[in-house]
Amino acid sequence: MDTAVYAFGLCIDRHYLTPGLAVIAGLADSLTLSARGDAALRVLTLDLSPAHALLLSDLAKRASFGSFDLAHRSPLRVSRMADVSYITVTTYLRFEFTEAFVRRPYLIYVDADTLVRGNLTTPLNTLKPGELGAVPDEFNPAVGECPALPGAAERWPHLKGRPYYNAGLLWAHTADLPDIRRGVERALVRQRRHILHNDQDALNLWLLHTGRVRPVGAGYNRFEVGRYLERGNWVRRVVTRPLRPDPAAALIHFVGPEKPWQTECPRTDDVREYRTLLKRTLRHVRALGAAHPEPAGLR
Repeated sequence: MDTAVYAFGLCIDRHYLTPGLAVIAGLADSLTLSARGDAALRVLTLDLSPAHALLLSDLAKRASFGSFDLAHRSPLRVSRMADVSYITVTTYLRFEFTEAFVRRPYLIYVDADTLVRGNLTTPLNTLKPGELGAVPDEFNPAVGECPALPGAAERWPHLKGRPYYNAGLLWAHTADLPDIRRGVERALVRQRRHILHNDQDALNLWLLHTGRVRPVGAGYNRFEVGRYLERGNWVRRVVTRPLRPDPAAALIHFVGPEKPWQTECPRTDDVREYRTLLKRTLRHVRALGAAHPEPAGLR
């Protein structure tokens, strides 16, 4: 895949500035030096200051990305936050990327609570116009068989058992971004009672009714489950794969309220790997002369 044809998209607010910096470092590690020079980074935010924007831009430049841009956007007016335990309305900004802002034919959207380990561009090779690439959700595997989309299987019985997708990593043709945004907006207006997991449920309602999804292999969005095993065994009833760390996974996703940059987070193998990357990222930040506080417990 020619790196000059895609951009990585991130949505970062003040709460997620530090992990956003780590994602940029991880993305840089996933590409060759020459590929970074062609690749683009695009960031959307609600509340980052000019100083924060400059820090992100400087780190992108230090990591040798050839193109960076940041814009302030507001989420969809009809956004519904059914779950606010650890998620903010910033999550809806993933639908505010536009062709004019991305300025590349493809967008690869990446959540900020992830550890990028490998090349995320390969799924673009099979992505057809009109399709959205996504990975099935490990904690919500199928409609009607999980907490996501409450009542949807009863309302539309033909949807029962259909795959449910995680929105933490997405692949799209930028020309399709307006259709995706409109579809999510319609779901939020017409099917609000089925929304539990905020924007992710709205996105899945659109995918279920249009069929415009290109399933991507689980290794591109592998959930970190060790933190949950430290607290109990419920995950063994939900996830059927072996629960040991997956060294072949291209991306590890730290879903849930406990995040690897937090001191109280259980120090699983994947969490330790993430914290090593974060420490290295913050050394780059210090080298840039930026006054950016480190999370407690990292030194």
